[in-house]
Amino acid sequence: MNKRLVGFAILLLVACALPFFVSEYRTFQFTLVLIYSIALLGLNILTGFNGQISLGHGAFYAIGAYVAAILMDKAGFPYWATLPFAGAACLVIGFLFGLPALRLEGLYLALATFALGVSLPQLLKYHHLEEWTGGVQGIVITKPDAPDFVAELGIALNQDQWLYFFTLAVTVVMFVLGWNILRGRIGRAMMAIRDNHVAAEAMGVNNSMVKSLTFGISAMFTGVAGALGAIAVQFVAPDSFNIFLSITLLIGIVIGGLASISGALYGALFIQFIPNVADEISKAAPWAIFGLFLLAFIYLMPTGIAGAVRLAMARWQRKRQNP
Repeated sequence: MNKRLVGFAILLLVACALPFFVSEYRTFQFTLVLIYSIALLGLNILTGFNGQISLGHGAFYAIGAYVAAILMDKAGFPYWATLPFAGAACLVIGFLFGLPALRLEGLYLALATFALGVSLPQLLKYHHLEEWTGGVQGIVITKPDAPDFVAELGIALNQDQWLYFFTLAVTVVMFVLGWNILRGRIGRAMMAIRDNHVAAEAMGVNNSMVKSLTFGISAMFTGVAGALGAIAVQFVAPDSFNIFLSITLLIGIVIGGLASISGALYGALFIQFIPNVADEISKAAPWAIFGLFLLAFIYLMPTGIAGAVRLAMARWQRKRQNP
């Protein structure tokens, strides 16, 4: 446990130093990595730890983004105050969506969530909602400046650096929250249902409530990520949240590692940077290159990057104990 704390402290120090050594664009990219990691953690709680497959989590990301944008644009909320509302809205919607989804399992549940992901962008374009959502034009919001107390401390931060640190703080809070949920009673119930729902119910687990609550918690994480994404990108529009976003999030948790908290961060790095690498390799067929990368990762790391890292660490420790 002490080694984990030391590793976490080192990682946090590196993360804090990062924006001072890279360009503003790279800082923005790493901000998106943190945002995606929160969304992937939420999806991993649902799929990796509870066994429910979702192909529509981009819808919850969109809901969180629109809640933040509408509150900032229409109600004059400060950017930081929109996060609890985005999380709460997605928690309620996810929980309510999870109730009828209780009758569905496996591919049928995946198809139901797929329908949600496909339909929401069209609903956001509905003309009766244009006053709030901006229709196809979307909503433009302003990127926040660093608060005055930062300058008073003698630290000069531009907008991208401040937003990175703000996102980093929220990410740490969400990961600690996720870790506590998963190691607690509700987390053990989630994993019991994943492993054998009949045995879990025989042990007194309320399968229906736990599965619905898991859907709500997962949606809450994704909604907070969506709100941060809207603040970072400064723009929301229906076409920004198409079904490809949901597929990308699913790719992230599989490549990062199912049922792994650290896998959310690895997966976020993958979905943020590998498409850029593929584009640099081939401008003519970037998605073909991305597909090759995807196949290579799946073949070489069948348990995800997190699983490969755990295996490498276990081998290294065995070599140290038996030189």
